[in-house]
Amino acid sequence: MIAPPPGTRIWIAAGHTDMRRGFDGLAAIVQQQLDTDPFSGHVFVFRGRRGDRIKLLWFDGDGLCLFAK
Repeated sequence: MIAPPPGTRIWIAAGHTDMRRGFDGLAAIVQQQLDTDPFSGHVFVFRGRRGDRIKLLWFDGDGLCLFAK
């Protein structure tokens, strides 16, 4: 099981996000709109327009991980 380390914060982006975005697009949203470093080790959650899809962006120390459901 992949688990973030203790003390990791979970950021939930308000509103909807274009689910066609990948690593670069979501990292840009984190930098510009949330004013946070995407490589901080925190988990960033984005939801689609209909609310039936989410994407999580997380830096695990080795690289960015993108989880989609």
